[in-house]
Amino acid sequence: MSRQRSLEAISADRYVTIGELVRLTGARYSTLKFYTEEGMLPYEQAEQRLTRRYDRAETIARLDRIRRLKTQGWTIPDIKALLSGPACDDAPGAA
Repeated sequence: MSRQRSLEAISADRYVTIGELVRLTGARYSTLKFYTEEGMLPYEQAEQRLTRRYDRAETIARLDRIRRLKTQGWTIPDIKALLSGPACDDAPGAA
């Protein structure tokens, strides 16, 4: 088992793992895994068996947006469609 990186090291790095995202955001691992599998959280992966790496700032911003939309009553399919569409600053919930 590998040793966990400090929050300071995680916050300084551009890319993080899903476990590190859990620590940074307080989101459940299963939630992040679901969003990833639904295509709502983009990631990089060099080879099939290697760890998925998420752009820390982009992913945290996306998670914040998903949370805001959910509190506004948006459904997961609607959020997924919004996130996969062209970027639109005047879309409901955008900001």
